[in-house]
Amino acid sequence: MTRFRYKDSVLAELARHGVAPTEETTPDLVREYVNDLYVYEIRKLRDRLRNGLVRKEDYAVLVDELRRRYPILSLPIQFWTEPVTD
Repeated sequence: MTRFRYKDSVLAELARHGVAPTEETTPDLVREYVNDLYVYEIRKLRDRLRNGLVRKEDYAVLVDELRRRYPILSLPIQFWTEPVTD
């Protein structure tokens, strides 16, 4: 079984989103989950715009703020972990 040791900085970013992978959790699965959270939030924001709860003038700023809350998605997953030494 492959084990993964996530970097502390990555674990801190993931914790901001309530994600705590184990050594058995693949980085692909974790990234997919975090991306799904981002997509959910961006769709929720879009729906708020469509329902008149967000002004059109404010939408781009809110999208940018949301994107900035997910910097982990811009880091390639090969940099999320470090070698496991026994």
